[in-house]
Amino acid sequence: MINKTAVYVLWVREMKRFLRAKSRIVGALAMPLFFLAFLGMGFSRMNVPGLATDVNYIRFLVPGILGMSILFSSTFAGLSVLWDREFGFLKEIMVAPVSRVSLVLGRIAGGATTTLIQAVLILFISFLVGFKIITVPLFLLGIVFMVLTAVTFIGLGLIFASKMKDMQGFSIVMNFVIFPLFFLSGALYPLENFPRWLRYISHLDPLTYGVDGLRGALIGVSSLSVLSDCIIMIFFSSVMIGLGAYFFEKSESV
Repeated sequence: MINKTAVYVLWVREMKRFLRAKSRIVGALAMPLFFLAFLGMGFSRMNVPGLATDVNYIRFLVPGILGMSILFSSTFAGLSVLWDREFGFLKEIMVAPVSRVSLVLGRIAGGATTTLIQAVLILFISFLVGFKIITVPLFLLGIVFMVLTAVTFIGLGLIFASKMKDMQGFSIVMNFVIFPLFFLSGALYPLENFPRWLRYISHLDPLTYGVDGLRGALIGVSSLSVLSDCIIMIFFSSVMIGLGAYFFEKSESV
C-alpha cells in the first residue's frame, strides 16, 4: 500500500537538497546549454540531411538537448541512494513502517520534479537562440513527455544504484550506459541518417521515443505519431518503476 506521507516527505527532501545546491543547478544547465549554443550556431546554416524542409537545425536540436538534460539528470539521481547508504539515512528509512514502493515513488517524484525544473529552464533559455513553441497546449504535452522520460530513467538509475555500493563505480557504469542511449536516440541528428541495422537498435532505446515525442509536441514534426510515442513512454516508465521498486526492495541498506 502506498503511503502518501512517505512519498511527500521524500519529495520535499529532494526539493530542499536541490534548491540548496546552487552549484548543482548551474552544473546541470551548463553542458546542455553549451551543446545548444555551439551545435546550434555551428549547424544553423547547414543543410542537415533528413530534416524536414520547414525545420531548421535549432528547432530540431532543442528537443534533443532537453532529452539529453533529462537523461543525465535522471540517471544520476540514483547517486542519492548511494549517498543515503553511505551516511546511514537509507538504513533508517528502510526500517520505517512504510512500503518500499512508497520510498521509490517518493524518490522518483523528487527526482522527476527537479529534472523537470532544469528542462523547463533550458527550454526558456532556448528562446534566446530563436526557438519557438507552436501552442501552449502542445507545450503542456511536451511537459508530459519530459515527466515520462524523467520517470523512466530515474527508475533505471535506481536499478543500478540498488545493486551497487561504490559511488565512483556507479558514475563510471552509468556513463557507459547513458552515452549509447543518448547517441542512439537521434537527439543530435535524424534517425533516418543511421544505417538500417542501427535504426532497429535505436528503437529499443526509451529516449528515442521521449525525444521524438518532444519534437512532435514542441515543433510538430516527429517520426512516429505523438500518441504512439506517449503510449510507448508510458509502458517504459511503468516497467522502470516496477523494476526500480523490485531492486530497491532487494537492496541492502548498508
